[in-house]
Amino acid sequence: MKILEVNNLSKDFGGLRAVDNLSLAMEQGEILGLIGPNGAGKSTAFNCIAGVYPPTEGTIRFCEERINNRKPWDLCKQGLARTFQIVKPFSSKTVLYNVMVGSFANTDRKSTARDKALDVLDFLHLADKRDLPAGSMTIADRKRLEIGRALATEPKLILLDEVMAGLRPTEVDEMVDIIRKVRDSGISVFLIEHIMRAIMALSDRLAVIHFGKKIAEGAPKDVAADENVIKAYLGDEYVVS
Repeated sequence: MKILEVNNLSKDFGGLRAVDNLSLAMEQGEILGLIGPNGAGKSTAFNCIAGVYPPTEGTIRFCEERINNRKPWDLCKQGLARTFQIVKPFSSKTVLYNVMVGSFANTDRKSTARDKALDVLDFLHLADKRDLPAGSMTIADRKRLEIGRALATEPKLILLDEVMAGLRPTEVDEMVDIIRKVRDSGISVFLIEHIMRAIMALSDRLAVIHFGKKIAEGAPKDVAADENVIKAYLGDEYVVS
């Protein structure tokens, strides 16, 4: 089953077309990567899918249901969650509190929300930090916390927006393992990332956009060898191993 279908999606901001006639689809259980230069329209596409921006043109379907103009909180309850490039936890609140906020998307019982949040923290190897204030965490742990809040909403599809930005190489490797675990738990993953070794290793397929337009899509190795992608984004020094 296709969990996500984007057909001829465009988004204008005044006279600027940030996303231009974008079409792509995801199968349930897939990891799809989205790459392209800064300003290519990647996050704008995510914002349209997640309900932050209404599309100017085109249709978006989630679990075969048209979701144009749905609000983010309604989509979250339907099973579509996302993270943000800049993580903004409730810094003075505990790690557990932060994840419980996500749990309340599906329950109004504090005990149920707490149990779900504890399960998520255990899944992300953050259980020993549950009582720490979120503001005291390292950037790597804050990134994991951001994923934790999204996972606590019990998503079917999670949109990850540069969750590896700013991480050390060993932390990137740990995040790759976490994202694989998320997919193996039954959650489809759509991610934006600039760290090529990570997104190449993770993705079942890659889509590439440039100036809002899709210029390539396919298996990571094929996309990385595409002359248009090399010219627009990767650069001539990029070599496919």
